[in-house]
Amino acid sequence: MAETVQQEKFEFKAEMKQLLDIIIHSLYTNSEIFVRELVSNSSDALNKIRFIKLTNNEILDFEKELEIKITVDKENKTFSISDTGIGMTKEDLISKLGTIASSGTKEFLKHLQSNQGKIDGNMIGQFGVGFYSLFMVTDEVTVETRSYEKDSIAYKWISAGENDFIIEESDKQERGTTISFKLKDDYTEFAEDWKIKDILNKYSNFIDFTIYVNDQKIQKAQAIWYKNKDEIKDEEYKEFYNFITSDYNDPLAWLHLNIEGNINFNSILYMPKQAPSNLFSEEFKKTIHIYTNRVFIQDNAEHLLPDYLKFVKGVLDTEDLPLNVSRELTQNTPLMSKISKVLTKRILNWLEDLAENNKEDYLTFFNNFGSMFKLGINSDFENKTKILGLLRFESTNTKPGEFTSLKDYVSRMKEEQKEILYVSGESRASLDKNPNLEYFKKNDIEVLLLSDPSDIFTVPYYGEFEAKQFKSIDKVEIEDNKENDDNKDKLEENVSKSLLSAIKKVLEDKIEDVVESKRLVNSPITLVAGKEGLDQEMERMMKLMDKNFTSSKKVLEINTSHPLIKNISNQYIANGENMEFTELVEQLYESALLISGELKSTTDFVQRMYSLMEKATA
Repeated sequence: MAETVQQEKFEFKAEMKQLLDIIIHSLYTNSEIFVRELVSNSSDALNKIRFIKLTNNEILDFEKELEIKITVDKENKTFSISDTGIGMTKEDLISKLGTIASSGTKEFLKHLQSNQGKIDGNMIGQFGVGFYSLFMVTDEVTVETRSYEKDSIAYKWISAGENDFIIEESDKQERGTTISFKLKDDYTEFAEDWKIKDILNKYSNFIDFTIYVNDQKIQKAQAIWYKNKDEIKDEEYKEFYNFITSDYNDPLAWLHLNIEGNINFNSILYMPKQAPSNLFSEEFKKTIHIYTNRVFIQDNAEHLLPDYLKFVKGVLDTEDLPLNVSRELTQNTPLMSKISKVLTKRILNWLEDLAENNKEDYLTFFNNFGSMFKLGINSDFENKTKILGLLRFESTNTKPGEFTSLKDYVSRMKEEQKEILYVSGESRASLDKNPNLEYFKKNDIEVLLLSDPSDIFTVPYYGEFEAKQFKSIDKVEIEDNKENDDNKDKLEENVSKSLLSAIKKVLEDKIEDVVESKRLVNSPITLVAGKEGLDQEMERMMKLMDKNFTSSKKVLEINTSHPLIKNISNQYIANGENMEFTELVEQLYESALLISGELKSTTDFVQRMYSLMEKATA
């Protein structure tokens, strides 16, 4: 006669039905999470037995391999997961599985700390709810377990996750725990071994134990961020980058961090060799993968890095990272801010080292990501000086495509020069032809050439570097010098004043003033900002921010030594302010607008040009 198995029924210590409803419908956003949680719990159990084995030889199945086995059956729609970990006693089943948010792992860590000091147990089960995630995909669960003690008794725990659970003795012979259940009809995909392998590849690739799926060993990547830097070959770093990013190119550079102190984390950060085409789009996400003790938590933590560094890729693993109860989203807390600050400073130091010791790679970085990196000037005021020092610019002293740092620029400044001078435009080619540069080129005064679209938004925030203010050449007041005074080609003073007055009369509603230029050498005219007006960069930024923004009137500067101006002056002396003079003045003015990129319509300009050419060729 078969022996009757004695069962005991227990009521849950919490309003289980209500809490399970929260877990199933609110706590987790993705049903596949249950696989991650079960594997994480098994990993915790294996870690616990590994620690105990360090000081205790009287353990059931002492030589047993520490492993996790997942078995799925597509035909019968079943799922089971087994580990050779610490196992559970009857009391554990009652207290740990009978009460939501009662964490055995948390108690175990507390026990270890009180007896042996603080130990990194590589355990993540800090909330005690992961086990219950499986009720998303099943109606009833069976847990068979046997504790690590040699004289332990095996037990079976059965529950539908509603009001109660049953415990009975089991014939399980080996140490560890097996969780098994039949999947609901809507979740039979989790009985496919390829699906489980895919989930493990996503969440559990770096678990520190062997995992089998239907007796097939899963090839896992190594969590190399836990290894000593000196033990890792460059090829390993590159392969790991390829693995986590799906980028088949090698990374440009990498940074391996092992931080210990008030906060503790391990991290490997990478600089891609090429910028993605969608870098500035809203779809581009930060791609630092977050792990807690080798278990994947999140792939784009919004608060981990500032936006101007969002092109950095890599992993960060920490026990200190605050998580919400489902371990799905990191929370923006003071501790998260501390981690972010540490990472940001380390990345900036890394870039400084790269700029100093590997200029070629640094310029590759800056060509690819400089436009985004500059935006840190607008937001990261704590690191503004460091960011400024890392920026690179073309200048009148560099060849096209070559760059200078601000430090080098300042070292070359003339003794009498008080400011860092710059001019902005759409391209290096157009800037080289900017008439406002002529004076500075002639007098060998270096000017930064800004043609990056992001310069419009960042230059107004530069402020100063090494006590030198930034200033647009359009706002620079050029003083008379001996070379200008000795220019015998200039119009006589009384003729010049009369001509300038006449030009101003024609353009009086369009300009602030007409003055004799001290900055022009080869060009006849140019437009510069008025004394109270905004410089060109500020106006461009305002126009992008406000479509109704109206530009301030400019000052028209006239090069009175230029042949064209002399010819116009002669015609004015001979014929006065006639229609032809008016056309010439308007054409000059609109030519200056065209060069500065502010001519709104070219129709009148072209028609007037035809008219003047017709008269000139008659």
